Amino acid sequence: MAIRKIIVLGEKGSEVLSKKCKVVESFDKKTAQLLDDLKDTLQLAQGLGLAAPQVGMLKRMAVIHYDDKKYEIINPKIIKTEGSSIDDEGCLSVCETRGLVKRPNYIKVEYFDREGKKQVVEAEGYLARVFLHELDHLEGIVFVDKILPKNHKNSKTPNTQK
Repeated sequence: MAIRKIIVLGEKGSEVLSKKCKVVESFDKKTAQLLDDLKDTLQLAQGLGLAAPQVGMLKRMAVIHYDDKKYEIINPKIIKTEGSSIDDEGCLSVCETRGLVKRPNYIKVEYFDREGKKQVVEAEGYLARVFLHELDHLEGIVFVDKILPKNHKNSKTPNTQK
């Protein structure tokens, strides 16, 4: 079990959170080890998802653990999104800040697993939100960049379908 330090916005080294990640070229032992470390770190932190840049690695990789589903995502590509919803979000890299973010309610994502096999997942509702949150990290976007202003007309109605 290898636990990595989660980088927190505003701390030394947090500039990595605003950088776009590089494509993973090889599916080797180092890639598998990083996925294992991300899973162990996520489990200890009791979060829903963790992306490689959150532990200082600029690689297009993330893990998600939502309900009984676990995903190891490498080089993801969004194929389709539909609808929209507004809901509350937080982040392991942003201490004590939560906010409402508007995101698609449905997502279809193509990605590779640790063996380099192409996978496709479709998610809706909060699971879609978790995927989109983690994929944003790979683009150098932190959810606080997307928080709706407090005076937004739907800011008091999470899960609003549009």
